[in-house]
Amino acid sequence: MLDVLYEDNHIIAVNKLATALVQGDKTGDKSLDNEIKAYIAKKYNKPGNVFLGVVHRLDRPVGGVIVYARTSKALSRLNQMFRDNNVKKSYLAVVKDCPPQDVGTLVNYLKKNEKQNKTYVYDNEVKGSKKASLSYKILGRSDRYYLLEVDLHSGRHHQIRAQLANIGCPIRGDLKYGYPRSNGDGSISLFAKKLEFIHPVGKETISIVASEPDKDVWKAFKELITFHYSSGQSK
Repeated sequence: MLDVLYEDNHIIAVNKLATALVQGDKTGDKSLDNEIKAYIAKKYNKPGNVFLGVVHRLDRPVGGVIVYARTSKALSRLNQMFRDNNVKKSYLAVVKDCPPQDVGTLVNYLKKNEKQNKTYVYDNEVKGSKKASLSYKILGRSDRYYLLEVDLHSGRHHQIRAQLANIGCPIRGDLKYGYPRSNGDGSISLFAKKLEFIHPVGKETISIVASEPDKDVWKAFKELITFHYSSGQSK
């Protein structure tokens, strides 16, 4: 069952389950874009192929808000917004180790290793690297973990995963970036909580918030997250 968060004639946003594919690939595994196409075809009784444009991506082990375009006009305009970093992207991350500061901004240069499908972090620019920036703050603590809110200022490959690991805070379950154990369901404890942008056609501000999984480590922070996002503390 799709968890549809927002829908109109030009865009559709859903709450992606961790481990789901954003777009079909060579694995042949079931993909979210095909699920949404089937949903649209059935709901609106559309014959033939359904147009659906992939605007941005979430890593396969990451859940949360993802937006697709239902028209070519919306697709081109949303693509430009994401390229220009005119979309506010807020994530939740669970880490075991306390960051060096309660609130901080990380600015690094990231370089993707295609063969390893992994991103490496540098303090200074190196050949093939791209500048990356994010800010974070500690929202809460449990007996074993810290909950961080992360605002992404750029959209680099594995950016949050790599930059948090670089300060000694790999995300829970993220073996690729140094966490010692995997999560049982194949996810990592990183969640795309909120997207905010100007509607590509209607021009009004669209703010979309997803509910994190009601299980596992997220349960420990459920009340805190609900209060934070319902009280307007999240910017």
